[in-house]
Amino acid sequence: MRATVFGESHGSAVGVLVEGVPPGLALDMGRIAFEMARRSPGGGGLSTGRREQDKPDIISGLHDGRTTGAPLCAIIQNGDARPADYEKLKRLPRPGHADYAAFVRYGGHNDVRGGGHFSGRLTAPLVFAGAVAKQFLALREIFVGGQLLSVADVRGAGFDGQEVSRELLASIAMKDFPVLDDELAAKMKKKILEAKEQGDSVGGVIECAIAGLPAGIGEPGGCSLESLIAKNAFAVPGVKGIEFGAGFGFARIMGSEGNDCMAMDEGGDVKMLSNNNGGISGGISTGAPVIFSVALRPTPSIAKRQQTVDLVSRTTAELSIEGRHDPCIAHRALPAVEAAAALAIIDALEKIGGERYVGQI
Repeated sequence: MRATVFGESHGSAVGVLVEGVPPGLALDMGRIAFEMARRSPGGGGLSTGRREQDKPDIISGLHDGRTTGAPLCAIIQNGDARPADYEKLKRLPRPGHADYAAFVRYGGHNDVRGGGHFSGRLTAPLVFAGAVAKQFLALREIFVGGQLLSVADVRGAGFDGQEVSRELLASIAMKDFPVLDDELAAKMKKKILEAKEQGDSVGGVIECAIAGLPAGIGEPGGCSLESLIAKNAFAVPGVKGIEFGAGFGFARIMGSEGNDCMAMDEGGDVKMLSNNNGGISGGISTGAPVIFSVALRPTPSIAKRQQTVDLVSRTTAELSIEGRHDPCIAHRALPAVEAAAALAIIDALEKIGGERYVGQI
């Protein structure tokens, strides 16, 4: 499944074209709506004041509730756009945003309204594509989910690397604030609201898990399981770092501590006694849950005055961002990261098994 998102934040609509969807997949539209709602802004001042219905209109690839095998295309209308909020950004690029890089890359023809194609708004169609991918994977008993691991300096406990179940992932997805430890939710929310009061923003870490993936999926090199997941994860706006399992922690421990020892279980199957490698070795799945974390940067659009440049007068200038913006994007980005992972897993299944793992529904 190859997903291509299109549209701009304050254009008429955003959307996605998903190619390679096998015919006969019965889409649960209620489940798709649920995933879309997880990405939408919540209450309590934790997110942007922009309100969109985010109802995907499927215009091709679906007939009588089942995929046809043709490219699946969905359009999501932008109903609460305010392009006038961004008029001055044509000459004053936002620090930390893609405004200046895009200005150079596209010769000044880039759409600056809300970031245009570089906006987090484009995660809405990505989540739609991920919802389709998740339904496909569920037929093969493979489940993707995650949690908000940290906000600013407030950090919770990570997943048990050996015990990540479908039920656990589903229970977190049902929460209005997706954390494993509910006692930390209030502390995380407080950090977000404090940043908002200061005209600033905070970042966070998302931990994602894939349960049920059999051993042997992936290959070394550029098509390693880590490579496929990382490529998709970095397509989510705001993602600036990724690690698998113990990740950078490997640099601080001994080999005897980081190696995942093995044993035979009662059924004669190989069992990992730890999962420091995040369910992947040599670019190939080990049968343990695949676990990775991504770092989301603080939202670059903030009310605090910052130094920038005036691209018209060619002078140094100052800028304070107006309009509606998220003081933290991490909790809303979770379903987008899950979507990226789900699409990567399908890619890996196709590469290693073809009809054996993907094939017809």
